[in-house]
Amino acid sequence: MCHALKHGGPDDEGVFVDQKAGLAFGNRRLSIIDLSSNGHQPMADIEQKAWITFNGEIYNYRELKQQLLKAGAKFRSNTDTEVILNAYSHWGTDAFSKFRGMFAFALYDSKSAVTYLVRDTAGVKPLYYHIENGTLSFASETKALKIAGIANDQDQTWPVRFLAFGHIPEPFTTLKNVYSLAKGHYLSWSHHSDTHQLASYKIKASGQALITDPGVAKQYLQDYLKKAVNRQLMADAPIGVFLSGGVDSSIVSLLANQQKEQQLKTISIYFNEKNYDERAYQNIILSRISGEKHSHLVQQQDFAKFFPDIIDAMDMPTTDGINTWFISKYAHEDGLKAVLSGIGADELFGGYPSFNRIKYLQYLRKIPSSLLNAANYFSKDKYRKVSFLTHDHPYADYLLLRGLFVPSEIAKILDADISEVDEILFSESSIPDLGPYNELHAAWFETNLFMQNQLLRDTDVMSMSHGLEVRVPFLDEDFQQLVENISAEIRFNKNQPKKILIDSFNEILPKSTWNRPKMGFTFPLQEWMSKHTEISNINLYKGTVAKNAVKKFKSGQMHWSKAFALYQIQIHD
Repeated sequence: MCHALKHGGPDDEGVFVDQKAGLAFGNRRLSIIDLSSNGHQPMADIEQKAWITFNGEIYNYRELKQQLLKAGAKFRSNTDTEVILNAYSHWGTDAFSKFRGMFAFALYDSKSAVTYLVRDTAGVKPLYYHIENGTLSFASETKALKIAGIANDQDQTWPVRFLAFGHIPEPFTTLKNVYSLAKGHYLSWSHHSDTHQLASYKIKASGQALITDPGVAKQYLQDYLKKAVNRQLMADAPIGVFLSGGVDSSIVSLLANQQKEQQLKTISIYFNEKNYDERAYQNIILSRISGEKHSHLVQQQDFAKFFPDIIDAMDMPTTDGINTWFISKYAHEDGLKAVLSGIGADELFGGYPSFNRIKYLQYLRKIPSSLLNAANYFSKDKYRKVSFLTHDHPYADYLLLRGLFVPSEIAKILDADISEVDEILFSESSIPDLGPYNELHAAWFETNLFMQNQLLRDTDVMSMSHGLEVRVPFLDEDFQQLVENISAEIRFNKNQPKKILIDSFNEILPKSTWNRPKMGFTFPLQEWMSKHTEISNINLYKGTVAKNAVKKFKSGQMHWSKAFALYQIQIHD
């Protein structure tokens, strides 16, 4: 399992075994804080009462360490890992909510004979687990469980979910009985009874009143985001920033530039295809910051050359992540071990079209089911997707906004019964009541479905495939809590996406970076994939529906993400 995850932890390997407890921990280390051998994992506290294998960063570990030192705790390293051990020894499971960071760890308490699997509240770091025959196994990627022969069987339902969502939504994976631990949750495993329990933990509420004054909101946003960026720049290894040229990465880059502890490195990508090239906007920001500036041209031939490596890096099928794979490759080659990214701002401040489109659902939901079902016969995707609404289920609402293939198409592609497809997609739901179809409703969808299952997962697996850690200041726990405490009336703006965020940083953010059409960090994949010899090879695809879809794609009548999804269905073992 350690060998399978070597790419994400190239600096060190460790294994701890306690035969009596029936316990084995493995760790591959990416050294970022305390680069000495003191950071070797798995790690124990000084008294060896607890052991840990930990992936991620605790950004407030220095403050916690001071509190623990005053309480009498002893340390032998400068790592955040040892802070977790001492925090648990001092506060028990209450320690989990005190951590500010991105993390997934397993902690073994030898006194109580309990192992805890713990995941951060934003779900930035993945954690997969498998329970069978009284045994718990876990890993940062599902491939480790598969390669080790622990979980050999495929979950037969994954292609249905993948073709609908464009990713495999948590807690499901491609493997049978392998699940993703939910964010903000911990699993406790009793070594006495070989049983487990799942529990959630929450960051303590600030107690602050709802913010309704735009001026107050802007000041808070400035203060909290600066704090988030500053503490996420904490590293003993080289760190930089992804700069795409958009609002979010520009703000993060400009704030990071104000922190002069170390020279900032920026990593940018550009294209020869004019419609996707953001060099002009990148250069506006680059002219305002110091430090090393790295820009890399990515071309069709690069995509073709590295495509097998990109597919190999995916832990599970996805229609995203190619952009992150490339920029992570270049960041690693430029000597970086960690980078800051602008992920999260669109979800928090209404940066997607769904924030305006969602209001139409209240009217579409009034259309009789028989008419909605007729939408299956439309030739255009945007009309055919209305048929999702024949299902009274929140996933149907989300899939209308972001889905790929409708159930009738999925059934034909997989040669399955449509009732079986419907059962897989709509039979269960852990989604809370989201209330009226407004911006807060859209924010929940974008944060907990799209960002959680696609953006964060793909960013982590693609960056770690190059031994690179991606940090996300917009998902700082304190910053998120602040944003959720701002009234929706000023947090969202129907005419200008992310207006409150832009206004908060208008003193440093050039108008030309936001007063333009939104692009997002996208590649010319429509053109590149249509020219790719495998993806565009109709003979590779099974069934008339899939073959016809690829024909449509080659003639420019279908989005690349659908063709890419079909391709992965064909090649996945």
